[in-house]
Amino acid sequence: MKLKWPQGLTCLLILCILFGYLGSVMGAANLMNTVMHTAHDLLLNTVFFLMAVCVLTGAIGKIMIEFGVVNLLGAILRPLMKPVFNLPGRAALGGILTFLSDNPAIITLARDKRFAGHFKKYQFISLTNFGTAFGMGLLVVVFMLAQGFTYEPLMGFFGAICGCVLSTRLMQRFVLKKYPQYKDEPAYPPMAEETDTKEEGNKKSTFLRILDALLDGGKNGVEIGLSIIPGVLIISTLVMILTFGPSADGTYTGAAYEGTELLPMAFSHINFLFEWLFGFNDPHLMAFPITSLGAVGAALGIVPNFVEQGWMNGNAIAVCTAIGMCWSGFLSTHTAMLDTLGYRELTGKAILAHTLGGILAGISAHWAYVLISMII
Repeated sequence: MKLKWPQGLTCLLILCILFGYLGSVMGAANLMNTVMHTAHDLLLNTVFFLMAVCVLTGAIGKIMIEFGVVNLLGAILRPLMKPVFNLPGRAALGGILTFLSDNPAIITLARDKRFAGHFKKYQFISLTNFGTAFGMGLLVVVFMLAQGFTYEPLMGFFGAICGCVLSTRLMQRFVLKKYPQYKDEPAYPPMAEETDTKEEGNKKSTFLRILDALLDGGKNGVEIGLSIIPGVLIISTLVMILTFGPSADGTYTGAAYEGTELLPMAFSHINFLFEWLFGFNDPHLMAFPITSLGAVGAALGIVPNFVEQGWMNGNAIAVCTAIGMCWSGFLSTHTAMLDTLGYRELTGKAILAHTLGGILAGISAHWAYVLISMII
């Protein structure tokens, strides 16, 4: 009990300070109404839209897997893996799978000893950073395209690749510095390739294979859509209350998306730094990267309102796509992923490397957007 009491006291103090501050500014009744109305509007107008995108992208991803497109893309990208990421060519398959689904897909693949047997230990550990940089990438890009932007999300995709290179190679450097012997040790002893015993076409017709892939992929999309509901409703609601201000007449009415503007006020003092790094012209925009640290789905939930407010231009879309895709909630997944691989002690190194990778992703997307804007 003695060990638990300080933690409980700390939690209680944080909650009292947070809600005491919000209630003192907005009024207790208005605060509760704003929380409920904001969460309700996010559920109806953002979460269900995200879920629809998840279902469609999930179906597309399953079709690509079923008919060998993923393997084909992996074969095309294999020659780039060693010079760019210092990884065996097979790692390309992991990048594609996480792009089509989410971060943990790389762990599912890494637990296959036939796959992992092609990696040295230091490369194998860096798969956590490599796969995370592409997690939910298709969802992020498609969602940004759906906001009415065209080439800007593609600039963000380029930035995410740059961030992935830094994060992956930096993690490899950290691992080798702590464990030099991992440079030559294989992750697993190489194993013979398993012969695919499935018949190429199976016994199903092409039509049934397409139908099954679409339905299975859509079902996976629903599961992903359901999994992001808590993040969007809880994290996004809190972020918006700390980001937006009162109603148009300066009073609090309990309507959705009212808030205290604490985050913009805090970031306004150092906004010159973010303007220089990312080209952000409004301190409100920093809410997106901060939210992406925990859940990219929640970060996407604030985009439509930012676009409606006029805070997000093409540059911000490119930068947010890059950071959202590269970070993709890594603070909430890195510990579990490295624990699954058996290298929990390296979690701090992985987080540091990926934090720097996400910053580089945003910078790269910003300057890519600047260059393309000068050409177009």
